[in-house]
Amino acid sequence: MKNMENLNGFIESGILEMYVLGNTTAEETLEIEKLALQHVEIQNEIVLISTALEKYADATAIKPPITVKPFLLATIDYTVRMQSGEHPSFPPIISEKSNIEEYKEWLNRKDLEPENSSYDIFARIIGFTPKATTAIVWLKGEVPPETHIDEHEKFMVVEGSCEIIIDEKEVYKLEVGDIFNIPLFKSHRVCVTSSIPCKLILQRVAA
Repeated sequence: MKNMENLNGFIESGILEMYVLGNTTAEETLEIEKLALQHVEIQNEIVLISTALEKYADATAIKPPITVKPFLLATIDYTVRMQSGEHPSFPPIISEKSNIEEYKEWLNRKDLEPENSSYDIFARIIGFTPKATTAIVWLKGEVPPETHIDEHEKFMVVEGSCEIIIDEKEVYKLEVGDIFNIPLFKSHRVCVTSSIPCKLILQRVAA
């Protein structure tokens, strides 16, 4: 570049933003990298653009619900167990007449319990079909609001207690043995009310 005016024009052209985003051609990328070696102004501008884009990405990022990670890990664990020779099992669908005894086969398994206490949500899948996924879930504290549009979520409390709050209006107190069906299209959150983790049989049934 012959002078500062041309340098400023190059910087203001928008091509450096395209470079940082990875949208320049191979020829443009090579030219920019050569110019950056020759002009500290271009180096500095690339750093400024990169920093600004990182800050924007952080500010606008959408964090996934806290339930995503524990259920992803539970899915991986279930897959590994099946590949290791465990036979699929089919826990009964939760209904108003269900009771804890129906799930003792899985509740008594020590290998399904959390390895340690450093969790807010811990889950183990105990049954999967295209129609329903059944898991044992341990909760501490509170699960933020979520809404289901294509599956019915059902709870049975096995240990501890909790409250389920629907649309921030209706509060249902659940204790051992209680069953609750989450309505479709309704925002709901769970708040543990016991001093011990709330242990649930959780079932998601396709709508």
